[in-house]
Amino acid sequence: MAQIDERVQIDLGAQSYEILIGYGLLKQASSFDRLVSGGHAVVVTNPTVASFFAGSLIEVLRSRYSAVEVIELPDGEQHKDWASVSLVFDALLRAQCDRKTTLFALGGGVIGDMTGFAAACFMRGISYVQVPTTLLAQVDSSVGGKTGINHPLGKNMIGAFHQPRLVVADLDTLETLPQRELVAGLAEVIKYGAIADDAFLGWIEANLEALLRRDKKALSHAITKSCRIKAHVVAQDERESGLRAILNFGHTFGHAIEAGLGYGTWLHGEAVGCGMVLAADLSCRLNRIERPYASRIHRLIERAGLPVRCPPLGSTRYLDLMRVDKKSDGGDLRFVVLDGPGRASLQRVPDALALEVVASHVA
Repeated sequence: MAQIDERVQIDLGAQSYEILIGYGLLKQASSFDRLVSGGHAVVVTNPTVASFFAGSLIEVLRSRYSAVEVIELPDGEQHKDWASVSLVFDALLRAQCDRKTTLFALGGGVIGDMTGFAAACFMRGISYVQVPTTLLAQVDSSVGGKTGINHPLGKNMIGAFHQPRLVVADLDTLETLPQRELVAGLAEVIKYGAIADDAFLGWIEANLEALLRRDKKALSHAITKSCRIKAHVVAQDERESGLRAILNFGHTFGHAIEAGLGYGTWLHGEAVGCGMVLAADLSCRLNRIERPYASRIHRLIERAGLPVRCPPLGSTRYLDLMRVDKKSDGGDLRFVVLDGPGRASLQRVPDALALEVVASHVA
């Protein structure tokens, strides 16, 4: 039985849309009532996710669309590249899809980012819907319209801002999620508390065990709260010209780890979790926060089962990778730092200090 627990609105004028959060949503056509019916629906997914959820979504979409196609892309962060996106374009052109086609991103952050990017590019922009099936995608990557692919020299460096028409977060999909993926998603949940809501951070500390054992009430609250925080930030700064940068807390260090090790070696959430430990330490060294608060962030990330020590890539490699970051400005490193409980900002940081932080946390 479908149950919409929450509706979160993203207020972006003509580009506004809803995030639906609940259970059994993929099996109910009513979840997609606000979409224009007719034309092609194309589900973009991977073999693992398709085996669990594609059938339900296809059945629902066939009641609304004249044709439903499925595209299965290779699974994994290492396949978030031009070759995979080209597979989407090939399939769309073979099926003679037009501007009335709607893409449905059924999967985690990799599928969501690539589907959104393909939608932004195909015929200069078509509609797409996010159907996230991982915790990380439900609380973060499916919301806000950031789309893109990786480059060997930097993560998410090729992409576009393209907002979805709808986000449908069916929490039933988390039941099949490997525990490692669930833990990785918790990194982004913790991030929201650290940068925007200290009371929420306290709630995460008190309910971490419930989240780890997939308590439905706890997960629903964590996902809804995270989406509300992100919706508030995105509504004020859709294209990351200022405030939205705070959502990248831990990401400059984290993206360097991902690219340096090779995409897919660490999950994105694992790298971000470790990156937040480093960013909290950096905030302390910049005298933005007190050491006990940095230690609090460290303990919570460690309790969640996320890594707190970074790999030994070497100072030169870390510096090169951190410079290939969208927040860099004129060659200067800029990091999101904490200004206090539930507050964050973007700050220039000397190379030497960034490397000092890395060196103190190398495994």
